[in-house]
Amino acid sequence: MSEIKYDEFVDITDKVCPLTFVKAKVSLDELDVGQILAVRMNDGEPVQNVPRSMKDDGQQVLKLIKNEDGTYTMYVKKVEE
Repeated sequence: MSEIKYDEFVDITDKVCPLTFVKAKVSLDELDVGQILAVRMNDGEPVQNVPRSMKDDGQQVLKLIKNEDGTYTMYVKKVEE
């Protein structure tokens, strides 16, 4: 399996909801349309809510991968301002 190339990375494992989405959204807002953000997050509320919130915001979630340490990495492509 090939690794997804991304333009920026943000680690939100030290945040709790709703700050998890806010931190990821702020990072995505700094990118240009078409760029990809990798977001590392914890299991539970973040992995349930952040991908859904990104989709609701009009962004394209490309992939969600479970990491060996129990965290997840979401790759999201900015498609709208």
